[in-house]
Amino acid sequence: MRRALLLLLVVISALAVVWTRHSSRGHFAELQELQQRSDELSVEWGRLQIEQATWAEGNRVEVKATGELGLVKKRPEDVVVIVP
Repeated sequence: MRRALLLLLVVISALAVVWTRHSSRGHFAELQELQQRSDELSVEWGRLQIEQATWAEGNRVEVKATGELGLVKKRPEDVVVIVP
């Protein structure tokens, strides 16, 4: 009787080890995928920051405003200050 109980405990322990290793491998694969996605998002974030810096460049805004929109800088004599 004692041997049967011991054998049963050994089998249960072995199954627990197998299940734990299987679960661990699944979690590790998921971790690898998430790390790869994180790397891809970091690269995309860097590209977007460079793009934003390019679009927000002051000279570029001025060229677009004067060239495409026809805006001009105001002369000091054209500015009217209203004092309440």
